[in-house]
Amino acid sequence: MFQVISGRSIPLARILAPRCSVLVEAVRGRKSRTDPKAKSKEGRIKVPPPVDPVEMVVLRERFTEYDLIMRALRLEFKEEMLRKKYEEETGSLAEERAKQEAEEHRSLMALNNAENLRMLKIREQRVQKELEAAVLRKGEMLLQREQDMIDLVKEKEREILQLQEDAKNFITLENLDQRIEEALDNPTNYNFAIDKDSRVVKRTVLE
Repeated sequence: MFQVISGRSIPLARILAPRCSVLVEAVRGRKSRTDPKAKSKEGRIKVPPPVDPVEMVVLRERFTEYDLIMRALRLEFKEEMLRKKYEEETGSLAEERAKQEAEEHRSLMALNNAENLRMLKIREQRVQKELEAAVLRKGEMLLQREQDMIDLVKEKEREILQLQEDAKNFITLENLDQRIEEALDNPTNYNFAIDKDSRVVKRTVLE
């Protein structure tokens, strides 16, 4: 049972080695630093590839020419960008843009004023209709109030007439003796029983 690290098992020699020693793990396919030189390369001397002087001169000239051309193109592009930026900020393009913005502002203001005028007319019409409706409701309320007052007066008149009619049967000092005699001559018996239909089912006899 050996411990596994990074998917590979640790060799037994590494586990049993003392901790004070330095372990150098061999990598497959490579030589260690202490391995000797290969036998096939013992007498080998590294010699740089030969350089043709004519070719070197031609390449140097071409590289110098390429560098000059690229530097000139960069400067040309940079100058053109700076010129455009300057013209946009202070030149004719800035004036043209300011004119376009002013014209656009005028057109937008005209459109805004026209829209405000249209909304003003709509608002005035709505307010006029609301005023007319309020006047109409006020008139209807006044008519209803007058009608209610007339109905109230008529009701009170009917109550007064009914009261005057009922006053004829009131008991007064003048007809007190007469009402007493009528009550004695015509006694009323209120001692009776009724059913669910309010019909008298039983009555006691007066003595």
